[in-house]
Amino acid sequence: MAHPQAPAADSATDSATDPEVPPALRAAARRKKLVPYWLLLPGILWLLVFFAAPLVYQASTSVQTGSLEEGFEVTWHFATYWDAATEYYPQFLRSVGYAATATVGCLALGYPLAYLIAFKAGRWRNVLMILVIAPFFTSFLIRTLAWKTILSDGGPVVSALNSLHILGLTDALGITEGHRVLATPLAVVCGLTYNFLPFMILPLYTSLERIDPRLHEAAGDLYAKPLTTFRKVTFPLSMPGVVAGTLLTFIPATGDYINAELLGSTDQKMIGNVIQSQFLRVLDYPTAAALSFILMAAILAMVTLYIRKSGTEDLV
Repeated sequence: MAHPQAPAADSATDSATDPEVPPALRAAARRKKLVPYWLLLPGILWLLVFFAAPLVYQASTSVQTGSLEEGFEVTWHFATYWDAATEYYPQFLRSVGYAATATVGCLALGYPLAYLIAFKAGRWRNVLMILVIAPFFTSFLIRTLAWKTILSDGGPVVSALNSLHILGLTDALGITEGHRVLATPLAVVCGLTYNFLPFMILPLYTSLERIDPRLHEAAGDLYAKPLTTFRKVTFPLSMPGVVAGTLLTFIPATGDYINAELLGSTDQKMIGNVIQSQFLRVLDYPTAAALSFILMAAILAMVTLYIRKSGTEDLV
């Protein structure tokens, strides 16, 4: 009976440590053992330089006191965090609310489209995928400015909503104001939904495309109705895509400031607008750094809770 061969990694380790192996072979084995670490080195250096180092610098900035004229000094003033949280908590809550609403909108719009591309598109699949990613060929800023034109008071959206007498209802609900859409919460949420929709569709399509069509046939053979098949088979199997899409949408939408800046008013400012203003206009670097860390910690806590509740801990 033939004996199983030892794994290549084990043989390389033995060659590197066995004193009976010639020195040249031991050196070659050691170099082979270090190859994976050398391949990881560029990524580790990138993270250290462009993630870890700025994070440490921002952490030190958040506990500084002083001014731009006199200079800032690390005084371990942790009260900046409390002051920033208590002063700007409305913007935090508004950001989470806008991002959550846009994420739900992206899921509602993106899931049917991803399902269509995965199961029904046929030879048009590649064309539809190109149309999904086509907005990425245009600047984020230009796309948002285009929505400013679309939602303007004389634009087609406002005219259609006025014709249908919908703006009166939306005014009563508080999502629009004065029979106009621009500079209202609805405009900001629409901009967020449009700009981050591809980030929802792509992971959804990836999960749906992996589902074996024979599972649908088996459900039909067991007399399951289409809605039951979707509820019991399709949607559970697509949950990794749902979780990935919601995270890819919610996280950047929470910190976004361009949509609120261009499509909203001062009443719709999000926490990203506050951070941008503190960094570039007010020049209060400690407060801006503290707000950034609070936002990062809040998002991390919400994402961790969401992943655990959705039962997809294996994704992280």
